[in-house]
Amino acid sequence: MKNRFITAVLILMMVVASSCRKEEQGLKDAFEGDFLIGTAMNYRQVMGEDEKVLPFIATHFSSITPENEMKWERINPEPGRYEFKMADSIVSFSQKHGIAVIGHCLVWHSQTPAWVFQDSLGNPLTRDALLERLKDHIFTVVGHYKGQIKGWDVVNEAVDEDGSMRKTKWLEIIGEDYIEKAFEFAHEADPDAELYYNDYNNEERAKREGVIALVKKLQDKGIRIDGVGIQGHWHLDSPDFQVVEESIVEYAALGMTVMITEMEINVLPTPAWLYGAEISKMAEYKDSLNPYVAGLPDSVQTMLTDRYAGLFRLLLKHRENVSRVTFWGVHDGYSWKNNWPIPGRTNYPLLFDRNYQPKPSYYAVIEEAKKIK
Repeated sequence: MKNRFITAVLILMMVVASSCRKEEQGLKDAFEGDFLIGTAMNYRQVMGEDEKVLPFIATHFSSITPENEMKWERINPEPGRYEFKMADSIVSFSQKHGIAVIGHCLVWHSQTPAWVFQDSLGNPLTRDALLERLKDHIFTVVGHYKGQIKGWDVVNEAVDEDGSMRKTKWLEIIGEDYIEKAFEFAHEADPDAELYYNDYNNEERAKREGVIALVKKLQDKGIRIDGVGIQGHWHLDSPDFQVVEESIVEYAALGMTVMITEMEINVLPTPAWLYGAEISKMAEYKDSLNPYVAGLPDSVQTMLTDRYAGLFRLLLKHRENVSRVTFWGVHDGYSWKNNWPIPGRTNYPLLFDRNYQPKPSYYAVIEEAKKIK
């Protein structure tokens, strides 16, 4: 009798332990062995803005991208002055929880202070002077995090919609080889870090061809590049899944790892000219463009769920070539889509709602993962 009682207790303990383990399972665990599941993270979260957010991130995500804290205007706001505190806190949190960190980003036309391109008198820098400034920035930032960053978005959004080089100060002053130099400097600063090119709409044919040409040019010159990031600022009605699949296949054919780096699905009516992620483009608020303040209708929720399920079905199909899927925000309340490209809206673009609760789309992508296990 005593032995049977002990056995019953042991069985009960095993059931409870098993239940606890299941409760601790997160989104990242469903895709373990397939690809990393990431989120954008900011300094306010690390500093305790919301007591729920840090354990939530640790449970659900295996990769973190600092949302703004490593961009030039934050980390190097003035000549010779570097501010690492905010980014350091994110890296420290990630290391504590065994989460990979993606450095974002070293070279971009946006969120780069005007002084970067000017001398002390406000005159445009020469090519050599800007290259030296670029080298100093990359060596300082990448060197500071050497051995702590899985990979860097070395260059961000350098290709225009038609596949040509985007007209920026970098291109104007240095020329097209500013991209080559940036990758060379980054590799020299940390030879073990992976190096990526990151862009939006680069799943679309014309822009994709421009990115492919960029990658081939680097490869032909023996310059290291490991992957291409497709940002994934997508919508309920676009892009077509076939277009996404073609881009994965074509980038992978170059030997690139493919990453979806800033994923969300916009559910609000948005003019087509605002598709993408060019942050300089914005439109005025109208009530007609913010129809779901009180909540997302079931019909739209179903569309969002089906859209996410289809995308993850596709990404899992190509999991040998897709290494990471990062959501641009922890939950709907943290999404930048609430204030861009139209400020003051209520959007629902992610897998978790504003109360950290999983949405139907969360369960849909989990089911897609289960199908291949």
